[in-house]
Amino acid sequence: MAARGGQDGRDGRDGRRKGLRAAGLALTGALLLGAGAAGWAYLHLNGNIKSVDINGALGDDRPARPVTVPSASPSASPVPTGALNLLVLGSDSRTGEENRELGGGDSGGARSDTAMVVHLDAGRTAATVVSIPRDTLVERPSCPLPSGGTTRAVSGAMFNTAYELGGPVCAVKTVESLTGVRMDHYVEVDFSGFADLVDALGGVTVTTDVDIDDDKSHLHLDAGTHHLDGTEALGLARTRYGLAGGSDLARIELQHKLVKALLEQVSATDLLTDPARLYQVADALTGSLTTDTGLDSLGELTDLGRSLGDLAADDVRTLTMPVLPAPSDPNRVVADQPDAADLWESLR
Repeated sequence: MAARGGQDGRDGRDGRRKGLRAAGLALTGALLLGAGAAGWAYLHLNGNIKSVDINGALGDDRPARPVTVPSASPSASPVPTGALNLLVLGSDSRTGEENRELGGGDSGGARSDTAMVVHLDAGRTAATVVSIPRDTLVERPSCPLPSGGTTRAVSGAMFNTAYELGGPVCAVKTVESLTGVRMDHYVEVDFSGFADLVDALGGVTVTTDVDIDDDKSHLHLDAGTHHLDGTEALGLARTRYGLAGGSDLARIELQHKLVKALLEQVSATDLLTDPARLYQVADALTGSLTTDTGLDSLGELTDLGRSLGDLAADDVRTLTMPVLPAPSDPNRVVADQPDAADLWESLR
């Protein structure tokens, strides 16, 4: 085995960086494809992306933005390199019937049971992904509604009710209230679109430590290493009742494995040499996204992707917000203080 600092180690690391950059996560190349091949391709990919005006809805009633220091040597086409916080949600809001067929809920309302705060360090060479359990009891603030009016503030509400009742705006406001961290951007990934993305990438390889037998998520796996297609990967992200105790925390551990597996698959797929595959991936990716208005175009997503050129999959750290059983309900959790506050402070 080669030493970490040897040529093999450098080649492997360079390969991971190349893959992550290519997935730009695939959008840099997709942008070139749209501009150089056919205008309809660009317009189609750009039109896939849905957006919500988070800043307009929340105004100034939010945590302050951190002070940034301008670059000492600006270039003609500067790539953003400052620290950044994104709220990433997994939802079944865009194609409810298709999502239910893939193991989603039976309810007609939109749900989001996956929430991750993604912190990119200054320089964009390291990232921290912090999952917030859906069963966390929180102080849910009053939120503006798209149709007018507001939701009422509630003490001891389940975290995922913020999205269910108030959509992306309330999800962002609740996370900011819980963490004290300003969310610079919002990215929502539709579950069925995620399955399409995994299929476009050729599947992902994941190792599970326990057997999974979950009729609700349509997933049945023996412990071990498996190459999963999109439907199976989505089942892994959703599975809960097939795990010991039906724990949401155990599900989050599987989701973290899936995040790493997806990054590794992106790294192993040379998208830039395969225009057809590149377009398929870009179409699946943009078709699954709802973002804030600061990321709702190919150009803005491309800039974000280019800024991740030096971020390797091994530099992505996955955590769960420290929690403990809620005194009022053993089936719920609350933030474990002061550990949770210390974690959020480190991401400001």
